[in-house]
Amino acid sequence: MNVGANGKLLMAATRALSVKWSETREGWSDAKAEEFEKGFLMELFASIDRAVPVFDDLDKIVSRVRSDCE
Repeated sequence: MNVGANGKLLMAATRALSVKWSETREGWSDAKAEEFEKGFLMELFASIDRAVPVFDDLDKIVSRVRSDCE
């Protein structure tokens, strides 16, 4: 189990979502699009930015536990 890799996978998926959202915004630029972006996506992106470093920390902890148990 590589927890850090899961964090990287989450970050890659978030980047892909961000690209798709940018493409969507080219054709959808009304108040509802703005509301959706501010109400959902901005918080999602911020939460993921805070979570990804935690994945790296957890990976280090899991590695230490594995090492201690061997």
